[in-house]
Amino acid sequence: MKHLLFFFSILMITSCANNEVEMHQDLESKMPRTTYDSVAAAKYGADDYGMKKYVMAFLKRGKNESLDSTQKAELQNQHLKNITRMAEEGKLVLAGPFMDSGELRGIYIFDVETIEEAQGLTNSDPSIQAGVLEMELKEWYGSAAVMAINDIHNTLSKQNIIE
Repeated sequence: MKHLLFFFSILMITSCANNEVEMHQDLESKMPRTTYDSVAAAKYGADDYGMKKYVMAFLKRGKNESLDSTQKAELQNQHLKNITRMAEEGKLVLAGPFMDSGELRGIYIFDVETIEEAQGLTNSDPSIQAGVLEMELKEWYGSAAVMAINDIHNTLSKQNIIE
């Protein structure tokens, strides 16, 4: 009886393992095959792995909290205009706020070669100049497909965020 139970256990394990392999192969066969696109890779600045270097900026709450609501609204509008300008210049490829009210307010991803170049761009932000935001800059290695975000975003947006 002990041997029979052992035999059935081995049979069940083998059967489950075979089913899992078959399911994986079936799923793999249904996944779309991709073909390397050298034109797109060159357009987006991809390396052999489809990646590239960016500079990421972490926007943090600044020390200046003395603005009234009218000043804050005007400064936010100027901040958004600056974001739009940098995106139109092709330097800013991604930007967005975090959804809470913590110290970390949002991120930028710059398509620039150096942290110094990103520093120059962040210093052009009226919220940085006013001390409402501070930035921490880091080099980041990510997918070159990030470069397509603004083109795709423009096809999805019904309204402009700047008044």
